[in-house]
Amino acid sequence: MTQPLYALGDIHGQFDMLQEALARIEHDGGPDAAVVFIGDLTDRGPNSRQVIEHLINQIAEGKNWTVIKGNHDRMFGWFLQDHPKFDMELPVGVDWLNPRLGGDKTLASYGVNIDETSRYYQVHAAARAAVPAEHLAFLNGLPLHYETEDYIFVHAGIRPDVALADQTERDRLWIREPFLSHSAPHAKMIIHGHTALEAPQLYSNRLNLDGGAGYGRPLTPVVIDRKQIFCLGPHGRKRLRHSAL
Repeated sequence: MTQPLYALGDIHGQFDMLQEALARIEHDGGPDAAVVFIGDLTDRGPNSRQVIEHLINQIAEGKNWTVIKGNHDRMFGWFLQDHPKFDMELPVGVDWLNPRLGGDKTLASYGVNIDETSRYYQVHAAARAAVPAEHLAFLNGLPLHYETEDYIFVHAGIRPDVALADQTERDRLWIREPFLSHSAPHAKMIIHGHTALEAPQLYSNRLNLDGGAGYGRPLTPVVIDRKQIFCLGPHGRKRLRHSAL
């Protein structure tokens, strides 16, 4: 990889933060910068619709952007099926519409509001009418990972010591342990999100990009340049140093 590669963690409907992060990337790398979005475009933040529309439109206009799927993106798509499907990874009694997950905020961005009188069949019908088919096709068509010569980009992580081809969809969208505590090298450096921190964090075998934008913390892009990794803050690049697990 000779040209810098930029990456953004979990956006979670934070369109204003996304605009600021993309402005930093363009200032650093120009309008043709290659960017990888690590998934979880939706939920919790107020503007999931705008996030999806912007990505669709900019990719259609030729931006060199790669977007992979997050577990929240899949939950959104599953809810919009003919018969809603709920993720078995969720705690008992919690579903995608719960404020804890943030699906209610995503639907509100499409004009579908939920209150104590709402029924699932009503919300489901209203959501299917409100969400453009183009948005649903975009979410459903997102790949589960993206691979370069030196890096694997995946939303949640991978099962250690398992070939990428043998990783399940569940692994790539939901895994935490034993991935997070695994300290030995993987076949390639793993770039992931899903587990919210205070800021992007680099370890010896992985980089966690989820700085907690879904909880109101900053959305900070990173740049990978000549195998060095930098956070791209308001004042430019700051090299990330390895942290201990």
